[in-house]
Amino acid sequence: MKLKQGINIGGYLSQCEESAEHFKNFLTEQDIARIAGWGFDHVRLPVDADIIMSRSGIMRPETIACIDRVGEWCREYGLDMILDLHKAYGYDFTRAGSKENVLFSDPDARHLYLTLWEYLASRYQEQDHMAFELLNEIVEIEYADAWNELAAEAIRCIRSVGANNLIIYGGVCWNSADTLRLLERPNDTNCMFTFHFYEPLLFTHQKAYWVVGMNPDEEIPYPADMDYYRSQSSALGLQGQPCIQSKAKIMGPEFMEELILSAVTSAKEQTVPLYCGELGVIDRAPAEDTIRWFSDMNVLFQKYDIGYSIWNYKGKDFGLSDSHYSSFRDRLFAAIGMKQSAE
Repeated sequence: MKLKQGINIGGYLSQCEESAEHFKNFLTEQDIARIAGWGFDHVRLPVDADIIMSRSGIMRPETIACIDRVGEWCREYGLDMILDLHKAYGYDFTRAGSKENVLFSDPDARHLYLTLWEYLASRYQEQDHMAFELLNEIVEIEYADAWNELAAEAIRCIRSVGANNLIIYGGVCWNSADTLRLLERPNDTNCMFTFHFYEPLLFTHQKAYWVVGMNPDEEIPYPADMDYYRSQSSALGLQGQPCIQSKAKIMGPEFMEELILSAVTSAKEQTVPLYCGELGVIDRAPAEDTIRWFSDMNVLFQKYDIGYSIWNYKGKDFGLSDSHYSSFRDRLFAAIGMKQSAE
């Protein structure tokens, strides 16, 4: 699988409206053709467990059919595809610390998780253009050991049905680059480590209403003085720590490389390939600074041979196909060396 430059299709089968109209119209074959025409080589498809399976373990044929269609369209247009379990029964990254997140303590939730992967692996094992991502983001660092155990069990479950598809998974703390060091080496030769990269969060998520401590009115530049970033990031708590703890003198490539190197080192030590499943800039950020951020990110990822998938194709405050990006999408694609540009 190539997995060099891809795009997420968040909001279709994850964190979405649950209606027949949505599942029919949100994503069409023309969207996949457009993505391929832009020059991307793969898509990452986030899927929530409750969208495709009932709590009693019964699959929902109407939404499973949506996955089937995306897989068929991707094959037709020469795209690889990552099937990402975005939320599981018993684990929702948006409810970190909640008593509802029982995946690592409740045998029933664990059983549902493994049952779903057994089903998906059985259904898509012949799709050699499709990879499986075990779970999107685990937030709490105290689950690091339990996650190693569950990931290993999920890998065994997938392989037990004869599926040889690439398996992808990452660490904790929102799948941060630094926590790949907590992952155990997989007992499997077709696995890949992943991380997410939205650093500095102060810039990529500026004015985001859902980020605790984020100023809803201040426009954040990139690059900028590091002291400015440290002072502004202090309000973000744990999510601001990468800036506060960084040794970089200027907010820019030096800062980004410092964080990426942690993931590179961990993957190298475990002899596992490395991939970035999510990165992107919110549609409230300045256009020129957004282009600079993507350009710097792309240079570093090429330097360390890391493929990536941009968040997001449509909506979710990050959509590359939406109006904010339309005025400068061509220049952004050129800045990251896309083979073709937007229409």
